[in-house]
This record gives sequence, structure tokens and C-alpha cells, in this order.
Amino acid sequence: MTRAIPTAFLDRDGVLNIDRGFVFRPEELEFVEDAAAAVRLLNETGYRVVVVTNQSGVARGLYDETALRLFHEHMQAELLVHGAHIDAFYHCPHHPEGSIVEFAIDCDCRKPKAGLLEQAVREQPAERSRSFLIGDREADMTAAKAATRNLIALLRTQRNLPDHRTCRALRASTDPRCGQRPAALRQRVQLQLHKVVVSAGDPTTEN
Repeated sequence: MTRAIPTAFLDRDGVLNIDRGFVFRPEELEFVEDAAAAVRLLNETGYRVVVVTNQSGVARGLYDETALRLFHEHMQAELLVHGAHIDAFYHCPHHPEGSIVEFAIDCDCRKPKAGLLEQAVREQPAERSRSFLIGDREADMTAAKAATRNLIALLRTQRNLPDHRTCRALRASTDPRCGQRPAALRQRVQLQLHKVVVSAGDPTTEN
């Protein structure tokens, strides 16, 4: 059985890579500022790094799970160039309004529901007092709270920025915040690791 170790659960789009909406082609990969450095820092600090991501593009017929796997392999290869790596990728391919019948369901794994995180925590046991999730949307926060009963610290990497759908609807030009980059992930990770060190003597501390 995999032993419980400190684990960082990361959302993908908007946390690791710039979220342009349904990113799946390798050439579309553009990391959030300092994302590779943040993952490397987690690796070097002894953290397991696990990606948990909604990918409704599969259900919508925009790409299949093979394309998704190839994108993740490309992301892993690019991280390795920077001395970093992801330990496991988990994705939810479902959406109730999808066009691919087998994926067009109201599942338990699509965030904000907790199923995907629960699977990740079950298969990648986390040391509760030192583990956390980083997400950029309320759905990530809700899923983490439900899956871990508030045992994983919650952080945001993107504050007060409209999402890609809003920017697309606004044609990006009417809102100056469109096109702004999310806050550097490495800064968020450093802050959280500092909190973990400070609160190490109290496993019930919430961040």
C-alpha cells in the first residue's frame, strides 16, 4: 500500500497552465508564471504532486482521452526539462450536456463534487496535516472541503480575473483584466509550505 506522505493536489487549467478554454493540443501549453519552479519546489520538499482536473472537452467531443493523455505526457516532458515532475494525473471527462453519450452524465467526479479528489486521496494517500489543494475556482474549493472534510488547506492562484468564457464573450477587449496572468504559483506554494512548517506541531490547524 502507498504510504501517506505530504501531497499537493493541483488543479490544471489556470493553475499550472494558462487557461484559454479546452486546452488539449501540446502546442497550446503555456505554463503559468513560475509553475515549473513551483512543482520542482514541491518535489524537492518531499511532496507528492497530483493533478486533479475537470476535462469536459471529452464529453463535448472536442478531444478524446487519448489526446488528453498525450497533452499530459507533453506537460510532464516540459516539466522534466525544468527538473520537475507530476506524480499522478486524475481527470473527469464528464459533463451532463456533453455530446458523447458515454460521457454525457451527471457524475460524482466532476468538481465541485468530491469524487475525483476522493479517488486521488484514496489512491495517493496524503499526510493530512501537511497536504493541501491549489485551485483557481470555487468548484475546487468546494470539492476539497467535501472530499477531505477541511483537512486540505485551500488556496487560490487567480483572484478577481474573469475566466476564459467571460473573456471570450467580451471579446477580451472590453475588460482590461482579460489576458492578465494568474499570480505566480511558486509564491503561493512557498507561502503554504511556510504555513505548514509554522503549524507542524498542530495537525488540526486550518489554513
